[in-house]
Amino acid sequence: MASSPIAGLLLAATGAIAVAGLARRPQHGRSAVHVPSVHTALMPTRKMHIQAARSFNHSSALLALSVLADSAMEHYRGSFDNPAMYTPLVCAALSVGAGLHGGRDHRQRTHQIRHGIYLGAAAAGIAGTGFHVYNVTKRPGGWSWNNLFHAAPIGAPMALLLSGALGAVAERLRNEPAHDPQLLGMPAGQALALLVSAGLIGTVGEAALLHFRGNFQHRAMYAPVCVPPVAAALLAQAALGAPRERWLARAWLRVTAALGFVGMAFHARGIARRQGGWRNWSQNLFAGPPLPAPPGFSALALAGLAALRLRRTET
Repeated sequence: MASSPIAGLLLAATGAIAVAGLARRPQHGRSAVHVPSVHTALMPTRKMHIQAARSFNHSSALLALSVLADSAMEHYRGSFDNPAMYTPLVCAALSVGAGLHGGRDHRQRTHQIRHGIYLGAAAAGIAGTGFHVYNVTKRPGGWSWNNLFHAAPIGAPMALLLSGALGAVAERLRNEPAHDPQLLGMPAGQALALLVSAGLIGTVGEAALLHFRGNFQHRAMYAPVCVPPVAAALLAQAALGAPRERWLARAWLRVTAALGFVGMAFHARGIARRQGGWRNWSQNLFAGPPLPAPPGFSALALAGLAALRLRRTET
């Protein structure tokens, strides 16, 4: 394990709870002030918020798929000692279905069933984080490096929370007007970019912890703690700055998206290099680097690209 070229991470994300519980924003009838020439100029981008919502549905599905595979493996290894260990599997599976369905939905209104699934996934992520914190603190030594390394991973359930949050904001966004949609009292593109930036920062923290446990014995292990922070910073800058083309942020997010899939390949190679390789998959899948984890980077980066596209059209 120590010599495996690991370039991935277990997912974690912070700052998503408030976004997952967004309240409906009152309508103010802003579209009534359009003049025909402006309306005509906005025609190519008038459905940008629906495109962004669909992209966030897809990102939520990819992240939920990563959570589903990872939690299934980890909880199977734990023999499902607690019936609550089935919860993330059910919630993640439903979120995958909701995300795929939402990605094909062009309608400009919230789908209540999908929205309920996403909120349930977010709640399960919060509860799971509490369970994992308890698992760490009940061990001898409490909060210690050894327990953080070998007890239930604290950051893992927060990936389910983030998946639910991405889907929930996508559904809220569908209820917004085509012109100047808003979330949390700010332009929607700005709010979405800040959410993804926070998710990337949390992910980097979890990756740093796990790769520190591996002593960064391969140069590639620095990639997930060096590349995504730059993407998060550039995305936050795009959110807080004036709306305009952000080619560097877009390029860095694409690199981050590729990093997730490349990391999965590195993890597969790490499994292959263990004794027995893939012929001994039933053991090495559990003992080797976590194969389903790295695509979480890709899910966040793709959501960030959608937020950038929407942010560029805002005033």
